[in-house]
Amino acid sequence: MIRRLRLKFIMTAFLAVLAVLVVLVGGINVSNYVNVVRDSDKVLGMLADNDGRFPDRMTRPGNEDPAQDRPPEERRGERIDSPELAFETRYFTVRYDADGNVISADTEKVSAVSEDKAIELAGRVSDPEGFIGEYRYMCTYTSDGERLIIFCDRGVSLANFRSFRNSSILLSLLTLLIVGIVIFLVSGLAVRPVAEAYDKQKRFISDAGHEIKTPLAVIKADTEVLGMEMGEDNEWLSDISKQTDRLTELTNDLIALSKMEEGSAALIMEETDVSALAADAVDSVKALAMIQNKELTSGIEDGVRITCDRKSVYELMSILLDNAVKYCPEGGKIGFSLTSAGKKVHISVTNDTDEVIEGEALDHIFDRFYRTDSSRNSETGGFGIGLSMALAITEAHHGRISATSEGIRSITFTAVI
Repeated sequence: MIRRLRLKFIMTAFLAVLAVLVVLVGGINVSNYVNVVRDSDKVLGMLADNDGRFPDRMTRPGNEDPAQDRPPEERRGERIDSPELAFETRYFTVRYDADGNVISADTEKVSAVSEDKAIELAGRVSDPEGFIGEYRYMCTYTSDGERLIIFCDRGVSLANFRSFRNSSILLSLLTLLIVGIVIFLVSGLAVRPVAEAYDKQKRFISDAGHEIKTPLAVIKADTEVLGMEMGEDNEWLSDISKQTDRLTELTNDLIALSKMEEGSAALIMEETDVSALAADAVDSVKALAMIQNKELTSGIEDGVRITCDRKSVYELMSILLDNAVKYCPEGGKIGFSLTSAGKKVHISVTNDTDEVIEGEALDHIFDRFYRTDSSRNSETGGFGIGLSMALAITEAHHGRISATSEGIRSITFTAVI
């Protein structure tokens, strides 16, 4: 339990940090890319409005644009209005006539692209705007019906974007690694109070169970002596004896569960024919299921052998079958299956239920003394620790157990050992 709690703490904290980094780093990188596209489209829009050229006011000295007369601190961030933009931007254009024939290819403002290359790139254009390699393009039409495709080299901007993206991802991964190590080290301290309380609880149950066994044995013996002296059946003594037996059974179960959870139970690991164990477990409840008018079917793979503790695995199967018989309504169906998958064994028990079991009930179904329906306690008997014992046995074999319902009046327990 404590190991699962620690793992849950580590995963929750790690996923929280991961989510923050994804949102933060992802948001910054998306914003950077959007800015690259936005700035590119502004430049392309300016070129499109001026037939593939920058306005004269941007290329000639002494322009009279009022925006340029403002102090630099007021124009900060308005790179699109910079008089240097025309000299910094590398672009080329390809012009088509109304019939789709190439009229001209202007590569004067770029040195890395020839006219033939420009025409070849223009031939690959299919959308009104987009990227081809490092070039952002935009299509526009002139008043004469000519089609003008303008390409703008955004290699520097994209290289800066990629450099920042790669650096931020690498830094994020490094941060995750460091945070993961810190969380792993701190998790032990975080769950220590819970672990100490849980250990004290288990020790108390174990110690109290051993202490209670003696007075219960005395009460049982005294009841039997009184019964022999009275020489006749006595309703009160019979009831005392019955309840004493129940308390003794509960005490033994709690002690066994505590030992199993502490790992102090003596497990004898040996190669075992679990197919034969399963057949015996099913046979032990067949008569009870038949008497209660409940249909029990089984599918057991032959010859399945694994290394396990024979006694506890048989108890695991018996607990699941007993639970299924108890909580299956009259006329309902119970199914048992055992299959192998490599070195693992899958044990599955399904039974009909009176109600749909889901949500919180499934989350707590393996807790001690937990009942999904308290009104059935007196009818079904038991103490509500059988499934806790099944969980402890499964974990002692480094396996797992789960319960599923899928929103129908049926529940399936699956144990993998």
